[in-house]
Amino acid sequence: MRIDQVGIDFIKSVEGVKNFVYADSAGLPTIGVGHLLTQDELTSGKIHIDGKAYKYHEGLPDDVIDRLLLRDLHIAELVVNSNVKVKLTQNQYNALVSFVFNVGVGAFRNSTLLKLLNNWDYDSVPNQMRRWVFSAGRQIQGLKNRREREVELWNRK
Repeated sequence: MRIDQVGIDFIKSVEGVKNFVYADSAGLPTIGVGHLLTQDELTSGKIHIDGKAYKYHEGLPDDVIDRLLLRDLHIAELVVNSNVKVKLTQNQYNALVSFVFNVGVGAFRNSTLLKLLNNWDYDSVPNQMRRWVFSAGRQIQGLKNRREREVELWNRK
């Protein structure tokens, strides 16, 4: 499966779109749509996309942010596609890609959510998503809000 425009727009709405570097809820340097800057990017001041380098200190244009998001989402898509063994609707897939994009690959692969889902327990997914509302050891209202929106997307037909 692939994320569709509904899923992309959803992720943009829950992450926000920022042309300049900002600190995420854990205080990490981020740009665009939730792109955590790598050590290489921090050192060089550049983000490489499709073989081209973009200096980000003066901000990134919207089209570059969109391409960066698609590149970043590709990883989350691969993880969902390779680890989920049951059939998903497009909205369920979009919700899981958003979730993985936010919580990370390792967290998802080792999650109870994935184990239950792969045992055909679709009904447990919303409550499992709701457990992931902490950053740097503290509960974050923004993550609670995001999880509720992901649950809503998961439950859409």
